[in-house]
Amino acid sequence: MPAAVCGLLAVLLGLPFAGGTAPGAVDRAADAAVAHLSPGVVRVLVLPTEPYVVIVLAVVAVVLCLRAGRRLEAGLALAAPLLAILLNSFLVKPLYDRWKNDTLVYPSGHTVSLVSVLTVLVLVTRRAFVVVLSALALLAATAGLVGMGYHYLTDVAGGTLFAVAVVLLTWSVPRPAPAPSTG
Repeated sequence: MPAAVCGLLAVLLGLPFAGGTAPGAVDRAADAAVAHLSPGVVRVLVLPTEPYVVIVLAVVAVVLCLRAGRRLEAGLALAAPLLAILLNSFLVKPLYDRWKNDTLVYPSGHTVSLVSVLTVLVLVTRRAFVVVLSALALLAATAGLVGMGYHYLTDVAGGTLFAVAVVLLTWSVPRPAPAPSTG
């Protein structure tokens, strides 16, 4: 159910901006809120979305699964973010056709890659501090992506919702029950 809600919200959020470039009032307010940040600060804030950070986080999730003997979840930890990224890049972005700086921007690919991996980490660890750190990373990345002019706030929100929907849907695939221990 949460996957469906996130997916539906991602679809609905992007509809007013499909085929266009104009930011809405919320987007303009977010741009104004981060306009005072220096270029150096926004570059630091956008770091969580960089591939070398996202890949390291994905590897951590896989290693945690493997160390716990959860091979199927280790595969899902790789497959779910990859599926989210591919669907976003080759299907969803072209469907919405929202442009900024000659680039398709809705939903944000930066955000989809980061949030899909963070969602996997939350599912793997089930720890409150991972949820908090993930939320802080997303907030920083949001300010950075908007501040750098890469995305509008609605692109980031849509990317967040889409990534969570794909990961939760993938993670909910029925898995065989582990065999009972004989020892």
